[in-house]
This record gives sequence, structure tokens and C-alpha cells, in this order.
Amino acid sequence: MTDRRGFVLWFTGLSGAGKSTLSELLAPRLRQLGLAVEVLDGDEVRTHLSKGLGFSREDRDTNILRIAYVAKLLARNGVAVVTAAISPYRATREAARAMIEAEGLHFLEVHLAASLEACEARDVKGLYAEARAGRRPGFTGIDDPYEPPLSPELRLDTGALSVEESATEVMRLLELRGLVPGNAEVVR
Repeated sequence: MTDRRGFVLWFTGLSGAGKSTLSELLAPRLRQLGLAVEVLDGDEVRTHLSKGLGFSREDRDTNILRIAYVAKLLARNGVAVVTAAISPYRATREAARAMIEAEGLHFLEVHLAASLEACEARDVKGLYAEARAGRRPGFTGIDDPYEPPLSPELRLDTGALSVEESATEVMRLLELRGLVPGNAEVVR
């Protein structure tokens, strides 16, 4: 039996680790299972909900807590929420978890643990090069820290795993937690 309440899949990792790519692959698969799904992508939230925030620690924390608040509202109304935001600070992710779990909802932290080298190699926007050249100060992983989760529900080395392999592991986690039907056949 599956739990029909909403839940939050919280993808965290460096820029370029594959958070948005994995979210875009998983959302339609979850919809095929009959779930209402919303993706809260960090870049889109910054444009529409957190416009005007910078990249200081305080502003980053505010952005992540806004994402958590919206995720909580959606999940408590039966929506499967997938977040794709760097969310670099452990304490802020824990605050997001506490906010969501206080509603009796599942919060599943998934660390996309691609190495810095792997993320830089796939950086099509050139953000890492700009950061290394000093034109993008405070860039996570270069001159601002990324604090990896100590005990996420799932850790994926997205530098080594394909997006398909990563999606399979996430679906397996959701099955084990009773959030989607076991052995769900989903068109790929």
C-alpha cells in the first residue's frame, strides 16, 4: 500500500551535479503513476519568489527556507514535490527538514554527490570558469562552502551514474518508503 500524502524529495549538490536534469526526468514518471507533482527549481524560485536576494549566507538561507515553505504547503495538499537547489548549508537543510516533518510529511534528502571536477567538466554555462577567474565571487564549491549531508536518505555519485541509473535509485527509495507502488512500470 502506498502513502497518498504528499512528500518532498530534496535534491542537494553542487552546481552541475544534475539536480535539474534528474528532476526533469523524474517528474513525468511520477505523474504517470497518478501523482500530482511540482518541481521547485532553485533558479526559477530565485527569479519568481526570491528576486532581489543575493548570495550572502543570509540570502541563501532565506531562499532555501522559502523553497521549504512552499514545498510544505504543496506536500500537505497531496503533491509530490521535487526540489532542485544547491542548498549548500547543512543547518538550513535541517531547518527545511524540520519544517516539513513537523507537518507529518516525508522529507527525503538526496545528495547528488558528483565531485567538483565532474561538475566543472559538465559546466556548459561557464560558471565555474567565471568563479575561478574571480568574476563570480561567493560561488559554492570554489570560494563558498558546500556542506554535504551527513546522513541523507540517498547519496548518488552523479559523476559516475547516468541520469537513468540515478532515477532508478530514487524510484527505488520512493518504493521502499511506500510513496509509490512497488515495481511500478513506467514508460521511459
